[in-house]
Amino acid sequence: MTPLPPQPISPLDGRYYPIVHTVGEHLSEAGLNRARIVVEVEWLIFLTDHAMFTTSPLSIDDKAALRRVVETFGQQEIAELAEIEATTRHDVKAVEYFVRRRLSDLGLDAIAELTHFACTSEDVNNLSYALTVRDTVDRVWLPAYRAVLATLRTMAEELRAVPMLSHTHGQPATPTTLGKELAVVVYRLERVLAQIEGGEYLGKFSGATGTFSAHLAADPEADWPALSKEFVEGLGLTWNPLTTQIESHDWQAELYDRVRHANRILHNLATDVWTYISMGYFTQIPIAGATGSSTMPHKINPIRFENAEANLEISSALFSTLSETLVTSRLQRDLTDSTTQRNIGVAFGHSLLALDNLRRGLGEIAVNEGRLAEDLDHNWEVLGEAVQTVIRAEVTAGQSEIEDPYAMLKELTRGKRIGQAELVAFVNGLDISSGAKARLTNLTPGTYTGLADELVDHLDV
Repeated sequence: MTPLPPQPISPLDGRYYPIVHTVGEHLSEAGLNRARIVVEVEWLIFLTDHAMFTTSPLSIDDKAALRRVVETFGQQEIAELAEIEATTRHDVKAVEYFVRRRLSDLGLDAIAELTHFACTSEDVNNLSYALTVRDTVDRVWLPAYRAVLATLRTMAEELRAVPMLSHTHGQPATPTTLGKELAVVVYRLERVLAQIEGGEYLGKFSGATGTFSAHLAADPEADWPALSKEFVEGLGLTWNPLTTQIESHDWQAELYDRVRHANRILHNLATDVWTYISMGYFTQIPIAGATGSSTMPHKINPIRFENAEANLEISSALFSTLSETLVTSRLQRDLTDSTTQRNIGVAFGHSLLALDNLRRGLGEIAVNEGRLAEDLDHNWEVLGEAVQTVIRAEVTAGQSEIEDPYAMLKELTRGKRIGQAELVAFVNGLDISSGAKARLTNLTPGTYTGLADELVDHLDV
């Protein structure tokens, strides 16, 4: 058998690449290396701006030229870095040598020794990961998340008054509205969104074991913690003053747990919509040219929601592993986080793929109000709750002497199907006031939705 040419192992880099490739712009080896160059270049500029070791601030043109090293970082530079790393066998050292080459090209050899000055590799890496994760969340994942949220919010508003039979424990239960049930999902997702948006991205820049030892040896008079804080915050990150060799990754654990939480809520949405489709509450809009089954021409499979479900499970499992393992590092440092963090993009990629499927899937379904009404009309027994509750109120108000109304309704309705005629006859025979009888006999399963419609307004609070 002829060997295949090199192929991607992950489907994210294969069939799904067009959907998730924007994650790789940030959370890939190339994206990480570009961020490392950002940190190295900005540290050089920072040190010279502060005239450290009798240096002078770089000219505007020299700063612009250095920053263009980042802006023009592309395939040629990726290959060059790989070539350097093949010799160094160390990824961050390869970045240092790459930057030194650019300094030489720009005639800035005089400041070459400030490249990677007093840095441990993790000083560069932790800031680079903070930058790439932040940019992935802000520029890629959150826009996709908000798009699904916006679709759900619109559906909740449009369907707020459409009555639907509830199914607690999978059994017919007190009716609700379809819009209110979607509003529940929106409310849950918006709470998690606020937590993710409010999260911190921490960074450390304090040397080999977080003590500024080399810094102090080089310049005992400098306020290195203040300089470190200024530098980290200048990158748009939150400074962590107390670390070992590594930044402790607690912010990452917090973020990944929150994204995983969002994933699980979306997973609940996917399984519920799938179930509503199987019940006929939603119909699927046929897509021209699409095939549902290789043998059954009539089928339209809910593949968007099945795909989302599976990818949310994979993403959540990866995020769980990330959040659990990254917070542990033996003594002052071990390298388990290095391999683990290289899978951050994979976790976000599967979540992004799920979001894309959910957004498209929600746009390919329509509400079958006839089927919803039919199900309501076949389950008049759900009004048993209303009847026994009204009887209790009547007894309390001295309008009735009925004993144990719950048992009475249980006998009438439990495990049985009754229709409107049977329920109306039962109510008319009760020892309750005429006003209470009128309220109950005017009820239908389709109107017994309480404040479901109005509750959707809480999305605007």
